[in-house]
Amino acid sequence: MSVPGTVRRIIWPAITTAASICIYLLHQQAFDALNLGVDAKAVRGISGAASYFAAAWLGGRLIGIALERVGSNRRRVPKLLQELVSVALFVAAAIATIILVFGHSVTGALAGSGLVLAILGFAIRNALADVLSGIALGLEAPYRIGDWVEIDSTIRGRIVEIGWRTTRLLSRDDTYTILPNSQIARQRLTNYSAPRRHYRTKVQILLNHDVPVATAKALLAEAAARPSIILTTPAPDVRVISYDADGIRYAVRFWVPSFAEDVDCRDAVLTAIDAAIRERGLAPPHSRLRLVGDTPHPAQVEAPVEMRPQLRTASSA
Repeated sequence: MSVPGTVRRIIWPAITTAASICIYLLHQQAFDALNLGVDAKAVRGISGAASYFAAAWLGGRLIGIALERVGSNRRRVPKLLQELVSVALFVAAAIATIILVFGHSVTGALAGSGLVLAILGFAIRNALADVLSGIALGLEAPYRIGDWVEIDSTIRGRIVEIGWRTTRLLSRDDTYTILPNSQIARQRLTNYSAPRRHYRTKVQILLNHDVPVATAKALLAEAAARPSIILTTPAPDVRVISYDADGIRYAVRFWVPSFAEDVDCRDAVLTAIDAAIRERGLAPPHSRLRLVGDTPHPAQVEAPVEMRPQLRTASSA
């Protein structure tokens, strides 16, 4: 933010704060000098309240500017945190004004309204839970505007807005999802944009036993390094993760620039691996090739021989 823009944001709060404080401190002397028939007590209360709220206004603007300067362009400080600070300052100003105007008599009024507040809190408990969760998320900041997140392994999207009650996500398919903050606070959250945008992922490949492990690892690593969409540093690598009855399973690990390109990177790596396997004359893996986390449908899994139902013919009966 430029200096002139910063000055424009704080000039009126600063002028209002200075003027109200001057009136509060000097009104009695001015009335005595001018012999004005004005109730000094009323002016004192109004100018004091104005000083409190003007100071809260100015403090909220200054803290907001400071938070904006702390956050980078990509990972901005949540707007909710700035609003929370402003609300806290204005609440403090309101409490100070009540004490200034009513004095200690306000204690009895607050005690008598306890039952009303309890009933009101029960009626809005769900909304209150969302707001409190939003405050906690704003303070802890597990995600910020522009981050790609996954919530409870079911919802993926980019954070586009963080509100008091809800958080809004936009998926890669332009699907707009609105989630209550209390629901997000209770579920597992994965942030793919923090602490850095790039991260490592992997795909699993199953090759036949007749392919030596050293040859397979070199083949898969070389193929995974071909696509230009993935990061070249660190380079892709291959690890053996299991020695199964139907083949040797490998994990091909590579680095993705950002979550927005995750699907394209997987597609490019798998396409390059398939081309390399065919160039070497190896049997294509067909259904043996799958991504990490994919679970085959029960109808696609062939039952072991000993578990298959036996067909009885008329002669065997």
